[in-house]
Amino acid sequence: MNIIIANDHGAVDLKTGLVKALRAKGHTVENLGVDSADSVDYPDIARLAADRFLAGGFDFGILCCGTGIGISMAANKIHGIRCAQVFDLFTAEMSKAHNDANFIAFGGRIVYAIPVIDMVEKFMSAAYEAGRHARRVGKIDAMR
Repeated sequence: MNIIIANDHGAVDLKTGLVKALRAKGHTVENLGVDSADSVDYPDIARLAADRFLAGGFDFGILCCGTGIGISMAANKIHGIRCAQVFDLFTAEMSKAHNDANFIAFGGRIVYAIPVIDMVEKFMSAAYEAGRHARRVGKIDAMR
């Protein structure tokens, strides 16, 4: 898969680990995030990643900040982005299967019960079910 990833200063280690793991599995990863603890504004990072994603060529994106909350909120303000903050295998799967998420978000300062890469892989293996969910996703996409 072709994946875009971006992070702020609160998730450098998380992003670095994800990039390494995904590339080791043969995926192409474009890293738009920062690689230092120097403070940056997560809305700017979300905008950069969303604009690049919407230009085409990516299967999905991953956003990371300290909690995953702020960067996902910022991304969801951008028309065409459906970013889900994921916490476990169920939310990873359902964000794709029911909500057709095109971004997932994680927090670099969150202690997850399972490895984040496992959640990413669950998301990647899920398929959008459409059907009754398509009407709801359409309503989300119609919001401005």
